[in-house]
Amino acid sequence: MGAVIVSANRSAGMVATVKMGNESMVIDESGVATGEYTGPGPMDYIMSALGSCTVITLQMYAQRKNWPLERAEVTLEQRTISNLESTFEAGNKRTVISKTLQLIGDLTPDQINRLKDISSRCPVQKTLEAGILIQTTLV
Repeated sequence: MGAVIVSANRSAGMVATVKMGNESMVIDESGVATGEYTGPGPMDYIMSALGSCTVITLQMYAQRKNWPLERAEVTLEQRTISNLESTFEAGNKRTVISKTLQLIGDLTPDQINRLKDISSRCPVQKTLEAGILIQTTLV
């Protein structure tokens, strides 16, 4: 995977431009609040990465097994919980993402349960659950 370059100019407000190879996209942190929506917010991209990785993983697995999965759909919702609702250290807040799967096809109950298990094995979910170490260098 190549470098991802993200930039934001003072004049653009809370809007960033992202470049990945020949592709580019806009991230708008304040668009919903200001009514000047120019693109999804940062968490929208995290959620869409998780969702797309999940349904693609399910389709790949079903195809490999020759299972009749016609369509896989995942609905994602995110919320923040405080330390009172979790076992994490005092003062920490955690993000919880709820995934609701819809599997369409002539699948057996065993196939459905197996696909549910497989849905948590996509690389994006594994990365998010493991945590990410971010190292910052100033140039």
